[in-house]
Amino acid sequence: MRAQTGFNPSLRAATADRERTVDVLKAGFAEGRLTQDEYNDRMAQAYEARTYGELAGLTADLPAGPMPPASQYPVAAPTRKARTNSMAVASMLLGLGVPFLGLTAIPAIVTGHRARHEIRRTGEAGDGMAVTGLVLGYLAVIVGTLMVLGWLAFSHRTGGGQFPQRPFRPGS
Repeated sequence: MRAQTGFNPSLRAATADRERTVDVLKAGFAEGRLTQDEYNDRMAQAYEARTYGELAGLTADLPAGPMPPASQYPVAAPTRKARTNSMAVASMLLGLGVPFLGLTAIPAIVTGHRARHEIRRTGEAGDGMAVTGLVLGYLAVIVGTLMVLGWLAFSHRTGGGQFPQRPFRPGS
């Protein structure tokens, strides 16, 4: 049996460890290294094995050798999720607040443009939020401008936009 560094043969084996050992036995049988009887006997012993030492003994004479414990496999480092840009969040909230507050359209546009600039520079998340704030802000400005122009046109048409005429009296 080959010795492995960091391999404790008295550790209890898991079902996944037994399955890996059976896979090594299957490969040995498929390559002609084990007879049908040897394969069946070793496979039964693998499913009954309780420790890594017992599993290692079943595959020690095969090229794949004994399977190391799962803890010896490299583990991928967890990836960090990109941080969401706070200006993008502010832009979206200001854009959503336009129907209720009415005065948040311009700040939504300004923060949206600043957020998109920071996102391109730093790689943070939140571009969709910034775009949402920009779209809602620009829509509010356009709708507000159209409402003011409509009000001016309507009031001028009805004569409400003219000042009352008073006669000029010098010295009064």
